[in-house]
Amino acid sequence: MISPFANLRADRVPWLFLAAAAALVLIGLSAIERGDELVGDGGTAEKQIAWVILGVPTLIGTAAFPYRTWRHFAYPLLFGTVLLLIAVLFLPPRNGARRWIPLGLLYFQPSEVAKLAFVMALATYLRFRENFRTLPGLVPPFLIALVPMGLILVEPDLGTALLFLPVLMSMLFAAGARPRHLVAVGLFGIALLPALWMGMGDYQKARVVAVFTQRDTGSAPRGDGYHLHQSKKVLMLGGTWGSEITGMPSSDPLDYHLPAGRTDFIFCLVGERWGLVGCGVTLALYALLFKCGISVAIATKEPFGRLVVVGIIALVATQVAINTAMTVGLMPVTGITLPLMSYGGSSLLSTLAALGLVVNVSLRPGFEVGPMPFRFRD
Repeated sequence: MISPFANLRADRVPWLFLAAAAALVLIGLSAIERGDELVGDGGTAEKQIAWVILGVPTLIGTAAFPYRTWRHFAYPLLFGTVLLLIAVLFLPPRNGARRWIPLGLLYFQPSEVAKLAFVMALATYLRFRENFRTLPGLVPPFLIALVPMGLILVEPDLGTALLFLPVLMSMLFAAGARPRHLVAVGLFGIALLPALWMGMGDYQKARVVAVFTQRDTGSAPRGDGYHLHQSKKVLMLGGTWGSEITGMPSSDPLDYHLPAGRTDFIFCLVGERWGLVGCGVTLALYALLFKCGISVAIATKEPFGRLVVVGIIALVATQVAINTAMTVGLMPVTGITLPLMSYGGSSLLSTLAALGLVVNVSLRPGFEVGPMPFRFRD
């Protein structure tokens, strides 16, 4: 049995990476607390603190055992999450969608685990294969992605399903797939956009249209574009320094009404409480997190570990980009949470587990004896 401390390099603990993650969690807690104050139904922040307490041992657990040991569980984990994604389709809908499995007073979202399981399974597949340097060889990696994507689309959850594609492309590029092949696949995907549009629901199309029209819905609240209108409104109420320092500029509670403020639109509450400065600090912390993660990937020559880190950083970075762009009206409302900050146990625990794997790879940078892939990009 491999010792949990085999090849451990304590001097390689990514302290900046962990500090950035911890700071983002704390900013998220402050924003959730602010949401409790505005909504008037406190208790959400306390629940999130409980999830954070559970998340710390989760991160330590995924960081403790050598990451090459986790490789043996990659396919079973993906298979298990696929079964859960199938099972959730037979459960009663919640908020108009079948995304959650009730566990007593709690709700578990399998799609959050599916994202991490996909990264691990794809890294395992790419570790020992070279055939994806050809166009036909790209088919199996895309099939690995399409299975969970298709099930998540049926829930329906278009935003989460589309997250798989940039992660897939990033990992293929890092593994050495030919750029011209990836460009060809990307162009093919763009050609399929009309079909995607026809398959979208009316409410999804309305969200896309709202981005281009950017109309003021103040005269028709709850109409198309209401979320977008309110998100920008609440974000701007914070000004430069935020209401925590300058005070609340409005006494009208309707000005602060923000559906899903503590989950999908948590970035708006950061802006309202801490202002433009707080938003800038938050984005800088995410940039630091990604920079540290990329440094781990570059320093790791073992293929599986390197691909896992690339996939995790691509996943978190894509979520951050989509969520913040959605908040300021540059992208449609998708329901994608902001990693480490949005309220929710499934999202927080899965993200901390993923970051634990990055720490794991950083602690164990050694080479593995065995068949090596063709080459890796530096």
